[in-house]
Amino acid sequence: MSAPTLDLHDGTTIPQLGLGVFQVPPERTEETVATALEVGYRHIDTAQMYGNEEGVGAGLRASGLDRDDVYVTSKLNNNNHRPDDVRRSFDESLKKLGIDRLDLFLIHWPLPTQYDGDFVSTWKAMAELLEDGRLTSVGVSNFEPDHLQRIVDDTGVVPVVNQIEVHPFFTNEQARKASHEHGIKVEGWAPIAKGQVDDEPVIKEIADGHGKTPAQVTLRWHIERGDIVFPKSVRRERMEENFAIFDFSLSAEEVERISGLDRGESARTGPNPNTFDYVP
Repeated sequence: MSAPTLDLHDGTTIPQLGLGVFQVPPERTEETVATALEVGYRHIDTAQMYGNEEGVGAGLRASGLDRDDVYVTSKLNNNNHRPDDVRRSFDESLKKLGIDRLDLFLIHWPLPTQYDGDFVSTWKAMAELLEDGRLTSVGVSNFEPDHLQRIVDDTGVVPVVNQIEVHPFFTNEQARKASHEHGIKVEGWAPIAKGQVDDEPVIKEIADGHGKTPAQVTLRWHIERGDIVFPKSVRRERMEENFAIFDFSLSAEEVERISGLDRGESARTGPNPNTFDYVP
């Protein structure tokens, strides 16, 4: 079974389920990626910040799959926001990955309190990367509604995706709604709230009714809502479990029950994009 794909507004498609390699050690990345591709994953999400792009590329080559059969995403590191650094670091990412084309490149964080508050010039430089064919699509990550509005108003270039924290305890509806209003697909990171869903009674009850695990039901909840997700695991059995979510569906009532677990801002597991200012 393969993951479904979603249409992006630039005419391309993206697999709705992928593998995230955040915090996967560089020395384990090749094996992890190769295993995921063997299981059936066709979407790998990495970042300059993760320090494991070389391992991702090695895993791609070890899989024996054609380059066009795997969707690869990377993200701009926080210390590369100046236009010249955008271009330089993109070249470095391609070299580390060992590929001549990247499917999707994202601004990792808006950093509105850094670089004199200018993430628009960063976005312009990102969009310019599309011109020579080495980048297929461009998007953003952790952008709040006003961040999205600003780059669209100032450049006219709309991201294809916005990768944000989304899980049942923090559904992040304002950022999801703003993304959808621009025709931007939402990618959800921390999709199972770093394992917290395993102990949630509502999710456990729904999971028992389907003969699935709480994590599987939560990932299916994301799929039902139209978001793109890439749970992280280095273990084959967990990769297989996370991939086995396309043989059942949730009712509208079940989706609403899970969505009703939202606790708002207090349930964030990561930084607030309005104040996050880390530059390595």
